[in-house]
Amino acid sequence: MRKSVVLTLSFALCGLAFVVQAETPSQLAAQAKISMSQARKIALQAVPGKVVKQELEKEAGGSGLRYSFDIKAGKDTREVGVDAKTGKLLENSLDNNDAD
Repeated sequence: MRKSVVLTLSFALCGLAFVVQAETPSQLAAQAKISMSQARKIALQAVPGKVVKQELEKEAGGSGLRYSFDIKAGKDTREVGVDAKTGKLLENSLDNNDAD
């Protein structure tokens, strides 16, 4: 019984550690070397159009921190990713999942 209580507490603490590690948007922004507006300009140079969604997120590829933009260009929506530390274009793909 005592061993199972110790194991249960260990798993609970591990779960808590994962929750504590989640970073807030301001913590992510503090890690970025370029601003959202700079990244937006880079994205719009790659795909001229209207930004309909933007976010800063941790994701595999590049430095691991990127700005993601959904840009409406004509009838298509494209997802454009810009590395938040280098400004490098990481993604430019068709994303018509929300098409009417």
